[in-house]
Amino acid sequence: MTSPYDPRNPGDVRALVDAYPLAWVVPRDVDVPATPLPLLAECGGDGRIVSLFGHLARRNPLHSALQAAPRALLLFQGPQGYIAPRLVSKPDWGPTWNYAVARFEARIQFVPGETDAALERLAAHLEAGRPDPWTVSRLGARYELLREQIVAFRAHVEQAHATFKLGQDETPGTFEEILARHEDDALTAWMRGQRET
Repeated sequence: MTSPYDPRNPGDVRALVDAYPLAWVVPRDVDVPATPLPLLAECGGDGRIVSLFGHLARRNPLHSALQAAPRALLLFQGPQGYIAPRLVSKPDWGPTWNYAVARFEARIQFVPGETDAALERLAAHLEAGRPDPWTVSRLGARYELLREQIVAFRAHVEQAHATFKLGQDETPGTFEEILARHEDDALTAWMRGQRET
């Protein structure tokens, strides 16, 4: 069953993860607190995210928990914000909250042999477009000391669901009023992107 809040295509979900890479990693079968970690999307030929790649500290309780029970829920939150009635001219229009989120049920595989790649790829992603982008080589001799304290992992996606509630159900006039009057440029950019055909 489709919803007006479904992303238009798999590329929209990839864009959310790329722009907002910090995910809550919630272990499924053990009682260990969730941990926020930046993750990189890895896609199949159809553009769907098939895995998420990252690293975590070996001393983090999540590490041993996921070794014992390698299943997790990964939660990404993109742009979000309150949409106040004062933004629209309809007197009977009620407030709402717009947001874009993605949820992935995944099987975790630790890949210690890819730890260097995890660090290099994450730095390249986060530094992209910046002048004089930082690279891990700048750590010098300290790199090896830090590297020993972390381990790379790949979260193989078993189920995925995304909700992009970004005003798709608003009338054209109300939608334009929200865009013109809302103060969050990132949120309105995503609203506009989901409305375009």
